[in-house]
Amino acid sequence: MTSEPGRTFVLTLSCPDRRGIVHAVTGALLEQELSITDSQQFADPSTGEFHLRIEAAREGDAVDVAVLRDALAPVADELDGQWQVHDRSVPHRVLVLVSRMGHCLNDLLFRTRTGQLPVTIPAIVSNHEDFRDLAEWHGIPFHHVPVTAGTKPQAEARLRELVAEHAVDTIALARYMQVLSADLCADHSGRIINIHHSLLPSFKGARPYTQAHDRGVKVIGATAHYVTADLDEGPIIEQDFRRVDHRLTPEQLAQQGQELEAAAFSRAIGWHAEHRVVLRGGRTIVFN
Repeated sequence: MTSEPGRTFVLTLSCPDRRGIVHAVTGALLEQELSITDSQQFADPSTGEFHLRIEAAREGDAVDVAVLRDALAPVADELDGQWQVHDRSVPHRVLVLVSRMGHCLNDLLFRTRTGQLPVTIPAIVSNHEDFRDLAEWHGIPFHHVPVTAGTKPQAEARLRELVAEHAVDTIALARYMQVLSADLCADHSGRIINIHHSLLPSFKGARPYTQAHDRGVKVIGATAHYVTADLDEGPIIEQDFRRVDHRLTPEQLAQQGQELEAAAFSRAIGWHAEHRVVLRGGRTIVFN
């Protein structure tokens, strides 16, 4: 697809740190008649790596993103870098999985519908029927995929079919209360985002807000992270928190916690879709 003049592209680059990286990259962009509209960089002294994110707009005639990739490839290769170029006009496609708690799903749907999130949701998948009407109201296909201990392989096979069918970029677990297999996590590494109901590591398992209440916590929070085979141990993208005190009941803690979950999850999805997250091993660098 050839983009129109003025369209914005995003370049991300990670490479060994050295002098002249920004000069080399911006020079290549200038040769393609691109003007830089935003630039962020980070030299990581702990790893010796340099990370760069640039947004640039085409000034001249329309250009295909493949042409830009071809033009930038020699520079990135010379820098020994891992890099990508994205056309911001192409919506990021997010498949949302949900069970029976709809606060994160509702927030994603609202922010997507109002243009606050740069994504499109081609389908919603659930192991229950609770949110079929909500999905249909938004005009989004709803797929009921039941999961039991005996049908988990078939359910994941169906999920893989839906990912391919809808050309999905990212899977969002909007309080989807099923553990994904190690194979599925590995095959979609860096492409599955979960929201956890605490500041990891913290109260795990059932009834986290009752646990928090019983312990008299003074801060509650939520963690959005990439999914790995290690349950709730994936690289963290975003966290949010709020001070609380002894006057709040478990139900009131849960209500405030759900607000934090929805906010942190939406920010993480948005940053990921805008290619602001650099995933390096067990940690992330977020250009927000």
